[in-house]
Order: sequence, then structure tokens, then C-alpha cells
Amino acid sequence: MRRVIVTGGAGFIGSAVVRHLISRSGASVLNLDKLTYAGNVESLASVSGNPAYQFVQGDICDKDLLERVLAGFKPDAIMHLAAESHVDRSIDGPSAFIQTNIVGTATLLEAASAYWRNLPEGPRGAFRFLHVSTDEVYGSLGATGLFSETTPYDPRSPYSASKAASDHLVMAWHHTYGLPVLMTNCSNNYGPFHFPEKLIPLVILNALDGQRLPIYGKGDNVRDWLYVEDHAKALTTVLDRGRIGQTYNVGGNNERTNLQVVETICAVLDRLQPQRHAALSIGSFRELITFVQDRPGHDKRYAIDAAKLKTELGWKPDEDFETGIEKTVQWYLDNAWWWKPIREKKYAGQRLGQA
Repeated sequence: MRRVIVTGGAGFIGSAVVRHLISRSGASVLNLDKLTYAGNVESLASVSGNPAYQFVQGDICDKDLLERVLAGFKPDAIMHLAAESHVDRSIDGPSAFIQTNIVGTATLLEAASAYWRNLPEGPRGAFRFLHVSTDEVYGSLGATGLFSETTPYDPRSPYSASKAASDHLVMAWHHTYGLPVLMTNCSNNYGPFHFPEKLIPLVILNALDGQRLPIYGKGDNVRDWLYVEDHAKALTTVLDRGRIGQTYNVGGNNERTNLQVVETICAVLDRLQPQRHAALSIGSFRELITFVQDRPGHDKRYAIDAAKLKTELGWKPDEDFETGIEKTVQWYLDNAWWWKPIREKKYAGQRLGQA
């Protein structure tokens, strides 16, 4: 049974990875998470009682803790997802992103390298360090073209700059110290258990509350959307079969403008929740759409070329945007137990990142 440490396993993507590892790959998992505002152990309720699951609350900047966890759990792999991840929050407070994403990654790399060097020959040869990053490190595309693994880095926000720095550190540890690393850069994720500061859950929950649906600028910024469970499958595929020292881009091939995303959500809600129209005195949730001042430095377009991952490792997404968004909206309708406490106590939908 493979033993995997997942950092940030109580976050949105991290929790999907933990659930996938335990339920579908039979791994033994230790989830190391600081439980900042976006970390939620309730996202792991389906595996929390599983004997293959362990949880340690802690900070990846704490080297002593990392050394104790590594020595005690003896992992075969580390999947590093712990990160501050919201662009708007990085505009308001960049220092937390520098600390976690850069300093934390460097601290984890030091601890992982020391652990790996002291492993017996067989386990040392099988060990992997998978670093999970973002397509935002590549900057902004024009109307055409795709990000590939060889696209030069050009980060535009404190968040993407901090992730770019962490990517470079990971590859530096590979080239300098020989640490067997893998890296992925993914497009925008969506799906169940997504903290409601991000566009898709924010729009769903605001619509149900009859609040405005804010769209930055003209709504013509383009993103490639990836269903989170497809991403979790991609990450385990890279961990199992990826070539050491290689980067794999992960995308859903689902480009949509922000306005198209919001209109699609509204159409699904119109169909699934027609009774809310009368309660809100509206004919369609589209009537709640409101255009607001754009985010500072808002990248125009992201789009991923995932051909390397598909051709070399055989991965492909199961969901397109239409099927994935239907599942996502239905999940939020069915799981108010998860998101209502967040809306009431942590984040009620207010605007962030206005600088």
C-alpha cells in the first residue's frame, strides 16, 4: 500500500486528491494542513473514519514538525498542494502568499530531501515529490494560442508570482540535489467543496440568496475550466507514471468567458430552482448579473495544452463543462450543511482584491 503525504489536504483540490487516493487507489494518506480560512475538515467527512487516513494540523513552514511527520509516517510520496491560492486575497495581502507558497515550499523541500537521502536504496528510488501549481505562472494569452510546458513564465499577480517562485525552487532542488520531483500546472478548477470566494461557488450561492452576481469588467476574460475530480485523477496519474523532472499541464479544454460561465450557471439554476424566481420576484437568475470594476492586473485569457499528459500518460477528463457544471450546481443545492456555516461565519460574498 502506497503511503502518501498530501499537504493542504483540507483545501478544495487537496481534499479531492485525498478522497481519490483513499477511495480509488487504496493508498494510505496523511493529510498535513494548517487549516487556514479555506481549509475545512468537513470536506473529508467521507474518509475521516477510514483507517487509511490520518490528519495532522500543522504549517509547512515548521521544519521541526515536517521532520517529525516524515520520520513517523515514512511516506513513499509527497503531493504538495498547500498554498494560498486566491488572486484577490493576494492583492489585499501578498505577504501571506510569499510566506506559505515560497518559504513553505522551500522548507518542505529541505525536509523532504533530508528524508529521501536517508531512505534505503529501493524506497529511495521509488520516492516521488509532486508539486501542484497553476497555469497563472505563464501570464496572459491573447485571443489565440495555448500554454504548454515550455511557455516562458510571466506571472502578473502576487499569487502567480509566488507560485512561479515555488515552481522554480522545486526544479532547483531536482537539478541541484537530485530530489525526484514531478510538477503539474493546472487550469481553473471547479466542483464540490469549493470555498465560496471563487467565481463559480460565489455565483451559485449568491443567486440562491438573491444577491447580485458580480462580473469583473465586461466579463470577457477567458479561463479553461477543469472539474476537480478530473484533476485529482490527473495528479495520481502523474504520480504513478510521470517522468522524473518533468512538468505536465492539466486542462479541461473548456474555454469560457466569465460571462458565459455565469450565464450557464443561471440557466442551470433556472431549470433546477424555478420556485426561487417567484420568491425573489425575478424571471431568471440572469437578472441578478451585475458588472463591477475590474480586478487590478486582470489577466485576459488562460488556455492549457494538455497534450503531453494525454499522449504520454493516457489521462483524459471525464467531464466537459456542461456536465461538470450541472453536477456542481446540484451538489451545492444538496449540501447546504457544508457551505452555510462558511457563508455565516467565514465569508459572506463580499468583494475582495480592489487594491
